[in-house]
Amino acid sequence: MPYVLLKTGIGVNSLALQVAFCGVIGFFTFLTPVLLHLITKGYVVRLYHNKETDMYTAITYSALLVEKRTVFHQSDVVIPDVSRMFTSFYAKKRSMLVNPMLFPLPHDYNHLMGYDRPFSFDIDDLNKPDKS
Repeated sequence: MPYVLLKTGIGVNSLALQVAFCGVIGFFTFLTPVLLHLITKGYVVRLYHNKETDMYTAITYSALLVEKRTVFHQSDVVIPDVSRMFTSFYAKKRSMLVNPMLFPLPHDYNHLMGYDRPFSFDIDDLNKPDKS
């Protein structure tokens, strides 16, 4: 875009202003994809579940659009205490973002997040380690 603007005569004649203009346009041209990747790097594109071993495989994309696989067990899922904007859960210390509406069966999402585990309202049970 800076090249087109400079060749059409819309640009300015001062070299300093041309450099500043091209620098600002170039900065936002390269900064925007980097920021978008930092925000969405944990978005799970595909999620596979092996019922026999209760292992999940999450597919995300790297900055160069290379698929990255994260294999984790349901017990590795940690739900953050405070809701984060781009994090549904952590698996092996990696933040993951999933859309619960894209699960065909709600039970699958509940199992992934650990919502199907038995719970108690007793405060003493909170201090005990989970046996499941």
